[in-house]
Amino acid sequence: MKVTVFSDKKRGKINKYWIKCVGSCHAATALREDWRKQLKKCREELGFEYVRFHGLLNDDMSVCLRNEDGSLEYSFFNIDSIFDFLLDIGMKPFIELSFMPSALASGTETVFHYKGNITPPKSYDQWADLIGALADHLVRRYGVEEVRKWFFEVWNEPNLRMFWTGTKEEYFKLYQSAALAIKKVDSGLKVGGPATAIDAWIPEFKEFCTKNGVPLDFISTHHYPTDLAFGLGANMEERMARARRGELADRAKKAIEEAYPLTVYYTEWNNSPSPRDPYHDIPYNAAFIVKTIIDNMDLPLGCYSFWTFSDIFEECGLSSVPFHGGFGLLNIHGIPKPSYRAFQLLSKLDGERLEIGIEEASPTVDCIASRNEEGIVILISNHQVPLSPIQAESINLTIKGIKGVRTAIVERIDEMHANPKRVWEEMGKPIYLNEEQIQKLMEASELVKEPVNWVTTDDGILLDVTIQPHSVVAISLLT
Repeated sequence: MKVTVFSDKKRGKINKYWIKCVGSCHAATALREDWRKQLKKCREELGFEYVRFHGLLNDDMSVCLRNEDGSLEYSFFNIDSIFDFLLDIGMKPFIELSFMPSALASGTETVFHYKGNITPPKSYDQWADLIGALADHLVRRYGVEEVRKWFFEVWNEPNLRMFWTGTKEEYFKLYQSAALAIKKVDSGLKVGGPATAIDAWIPEFKEFCTKNGVPLDFISTHHYPTDLAFGLGANMEERMARARRGELADRAKKAIEEAYPLTVYYTEWNNSPSPRDPYHDIPYNAAFIVKTIIDNMDLPLGCYSFWTFSDIFEECGLSSVPFHGGFGLLNIHGIPKPSYRAFQLLSKLDGERLEIGIEEASPTVDCIASRNEEGIVILISNHQVPLSPIQAESINLTIKGIKGVRTAIVERIDEMHANPKRVWEEMGKPIYLNEEQIQKLMEASELVKEPVNWVTTDDGILLDVTIQPHSVVAISLLT
């Protein structure tokens, strides 16, 4: 495979849309010290700007209580603790308004280990009063100019029975009540939905809001390259194998067309929707992430929020197994997985995006390059869906338009590089790690800078690199 990078042909600035937001488990986990330590690390090293989580209104957050006399009492103390922390580390909340406080709920059906109530409110007026009181409190505490920079998203995946026992029409009413209450506090606050799984309900939701004069500032939705929405207990590998390579970009293009002129915010995505998927912990996911980000680079997305930054995650209970297939970029001990390192390599993309030409293309390899004052970064992924053919690829790289470089280094994510799960397996898969084991796995997770040889010609710089199946290679040239 021959790849030519044209250092003097620019395609505009690199759009770092993927750092806008990242996902997390339910809000109560944000009160944990280890959760906060991990998010701070992600903020500092990966640049994430917002964080989104379920369950801000859950009973475990003590937001809405019913007194013995039947009156309602609101408590935003725990919410304040979380939002204060986010602002302190330079982040902001992407506020998902869920699930239903028991004091307002019309039923008792719940979802997940932490029992989020998924029923409509008994009174939509009381629901609106709670949302309005919360919005008013946030504006008073943090200032209207600050809260106008936040996002209010109503509910989570109401098109799935596991998250909403009501009808589509009842969700639209839930959204309408919340949106009007938020805008009554300040018309500049941003509110959106329908927060659906599998890119659903966008045209009909837009139509409802337009016909009924309901405020709608953005469209939010979710997708994974499977036809499942949760998938625990399913043969996830088989479902992933059915997906077309790169199909998330096609889904995103369709959602953008349906949402126009509103901006689409993807508030969940990953390689699969299962919280126990072994593919989450291995280099496969790094290659998938880089390929997907490259595919979507030219799309006008508001955000593309990876689900999630940490395995401190309780939808099925908190697993003690260090590598149990959780969604997180970091495991429960804060050990970076290959997926974390993928975002770290993506963060090297900066400045101008460069034109790339490819000859004898591989069907599984994708490339992107950028240039800033320090030099040129070329990021390459070798990705294929499970159970499909893939092999190591030799790549002849030509970087045209530069006379020479001071240093050329390569960093890899593959079976033998930045892959702590492999080392954990060699340890015998211990469930409870001691400090020495954690440190060893931390070291195994590190990206290693290795020198790469190059040749200078009249045409530019020439170098060769091999990329393994389901892996990522980053080449940095300091000019």
